[in-house]
Amino acid sequence: MALGVCLLFDSRSARALRGLWSRLEAAGVSTLQTHTHGRHHPHLSYVVLLDWDVDAVHDAVATLPDGGPFELTFDAMAAFRRGRVSLVPAPATDLLTRQQAVVRAVSATGATVHHHYALDRWLPHASVATRSTTQELPVVAAAVYEVLPLTVRVTSAALIDSATGRTWPLPVVP
Repeated sequence: MALGVCLLFDSRSARALRGLWSRLEAAGVSTLQTHTHGRHHPHLSYVVLLDWDVDAVHDAVATLPDGGPFELTFDAMAAFRRGRVSLVPAPATDLLTRQQAVVRAVSATGATVHHHYALDRWLPHASVATRSTTQELPVVAAAVYEVLPLTVRVTSAALIDSATGRTWPLPVVP
């Protein structure tokens, strides 16, 4: 399916997002908790690749400067096509700079970048609901706005295969 270069959150932040997933699942809304293989992590993807060499991508990202842990504040909800509902962080110049460095590094390996993650096309987000109907959007919005604003701490990064859930930890937080 796809390989993501993903930012992962500390345990408190991940618990908060998993709690939101659980509340939505209890209300009958599908989330990453039960999507596909059910091994999803709360995350924010810098880039999603459609074709890649995992070793080359890992090496390219691992050589980027380590920006270290940082905080993001989710302050909005976005509803994307095909029912994907996500939390959207407040804009941060540093986040965009980091994402662009990752896209350039993985592109240099010959990997195919999904067009929504290309330079100047990316909208940072953390997925919450996976296939919401328009009838479910009020339920999703009510649950999301109970937790917003939500400040999370990014503490690590990994490559994640969306088809299997397999994870390759990265030695840096690009």
